[in-house]
Amino acid sequence: MNLEITEQRIKAMTTAGLNLIGQALSIYDSKLRLVLSNRRFQEMFDLPDDLVRPGALFRDTINFLASRGEYGEEEGIEDIVALRVDQALAFEPHYMERVRPNGQVVSIEGAPLPQGGWVAVYTDITGTKRAENLLRARSEELSGQLLSHAEELSATNRKLAATITALEEAKRELTEIEARTRMTTEMMPAHIAHLDGNGLYDYSNRRLSSVMPGRPSEILGLHISQALGAAAFRRVESFLQKAYDGETSVFEFTEDHDSRRIRASFTPDGTGGVYVMSVDITEETQARVALQQTRRREMAAQMTSGLAHDFSNLLTIILGMQARLDKMGIPDDARELVTATRQTARRGGQLLNRIADMTGNRTPQPQATDMRGLLEDLRVLASPSLPRGMGLSVINTLPDQALMLDPGMVQDALLNLVLNARDACGSTGQITISAHAIGAIWVEITVSDTGPGFSSDALEKALNPFFTTKGSEGSGLGLPMVYDTVKLAGGDLNLRNTPSGASVVLRLPYRPAAPVQDGLVLLVEDNNDLRGQFRDMLVDLGFSVIEATSVDEAQALIADIADIALVLSDIRLEGSETGLDLLTQLRNGPPCILMTSLPYSDPLHRQALAMAPVLRKPFTRAQLSALIRTEATS
Repeated sequence: MNLEITEQRIKAMTTAGLNLIGQALSIYDSKLRLVLSNRRFQEMFDLPDDLVRPGALFRDTINFLASRGEYGEEEGIEDIVALRVDQALAFEPHYMERVRPNGQVVSIEGAPLPQGGWVAVYTDITGTKRAENLLRARSEELSGQLLSHAEELSATNRKLAATITALEEAKRELTEIEARTRMTTEMMPAHIAHLDGNGLYDYSNRRLSSVMPGRPSEILGLHISQALGAAAFRRVESFLQKAYDGETSVFEFTEDHDSRRIRASFTPDGTGGVYVMSVDITEETQARVALQQTRRREMAAQMTSGLAHDFSNLLTIILGMQARLDKMGIPDDARELVTATRQTARRGGQLLNRIADMTGNRTPQPQATDMRGLLEDLRVLASPSLPRGMGLSVINTLPDQALMLDPGMVQDALLNLVLNARDACGSTGQITISAHAIGAIWVEITVSDTGPGFSSDALEKALNPFFTTKGSEGSGLGLPMVYDTVKLAGGDLNLRNTPSGASVVLRLPYRPAAPVQDGLVLLVEDNNDLRGQFRDMLVDLGFSVIEATSVDEAQALIADIADIALVLSDIRLEGSETGLDLLTQLRNGPPCILMTSLPYSDPLHRQALAMAPVLRKPFTRAQLSALIRTEATS
């Protein structure tokens, strides 16, 4: 918004300044559309208002002037227009003088602009020409009138020279302002553009491809539907129409190429066009989802902890009473009831444990994980629990690199889904686990089966705690626990039916592990004793170490030393900035691991988990190695 205000002020001041000069001026872009003109341009050629508005076509202006006899009657109007449009497209610097039908003599000086288009200055030189003619006619007798005109000519020349100098300076300043503005917008991590009244781009900072990979960067002159693609345009079309109707729109949508989450805004410019800004907020969305799930779990824990405590006490009493009854001389029928009651009470205890797992303080512990090994271990682990007539296959097309995941939580979630698929298929069928990457944004893991599929009721309610289709055999907590695991990692889960059965799709953030085996580590820690301990750990693991105590010191070292392979930083540091600030500034720098002694409930700790691997103090050398290495060492 500040950029928009600055541009408007610059444009208003520039127009006001140009209106004060005596020459007429016009600037056309590379598409022969009017960008800027002053009031003298309209007055000199008596142009209607629609031909001096930004965007007016050069062709229409020439056609208007030709129809009024501005260029004589020898040629047809269409030929006159075609000739001058061709000359304008050539963008050659030129100077010419011509006599207008009303007897006025004007000089026309044109110069091309570096970014395309040209600027033209029109000067009324009628008085100058009159003086020149007088000099030629009366060269032998220099009368007082001739001297007067000579003086007038000299003064005019001086004024003209001053005006030309002022115009050149204005042109230079305009070029510099545009260059600075373009450089500023091109450095921003967002796509900033402007659409004319027909939906065509007439400005862009050439960042569209960085926000939406696969789309072009050079989009000037393209319609927005061509630049975004048909699918994305359908998602934004209604908001764009609101902007053309005068209403600002800010909204989010998911693009199809990499499933990136995009936040876009359309702002009316007040003259029929629309300003556009779009930002990739995928990482922000992942962090937001993880934080929301953490807050839900905290609320659930608060609601269930008291009930679980009382229920646990009741179960303990029931089990105690059943044990006493079992020791009494009771009939066999009664003893069977005691046994059944005891089993039911124990099952209630198991249910309480699962509720505790869902609502308790389960903190993701991401580490460098070999997904190929994890999925193979899962196949080996799950196969013995499957019937003879049931197959289990794994299809893994993920890149061959370690990913930052909590392997225990991911494997538990997938094992839960495999066992659910087994129960759905019965004694025969096929279960398939497939994993692939979506761009560099998501890891998508799908567990599908050849069973009967989800009922409409299950598709709607399966993620609700205690919903089950297994009757008394199910607790209804399996899928909710999987959902909880995925959400804690900042991902998403989707249930669907396929032509051959059911499918559960997990999406987890794609975060490659830093493939660091040796090299230089920047250790950022403001506690001297702890810094010494961590330095020793890193040296034992084969690294060279440099140290800092604050974000400012760390930034200075990173700027001066090019071969830093890894940054290990505490969250709380000396000074006002934190390790999260350092991490934000290292987006294009070396990988970073954070460490902290803050409790998981602290907002900084939760925010850090969504941004990078986090080591909870105190930690061992083996735990540090597991995060740094692609393979953990002892």
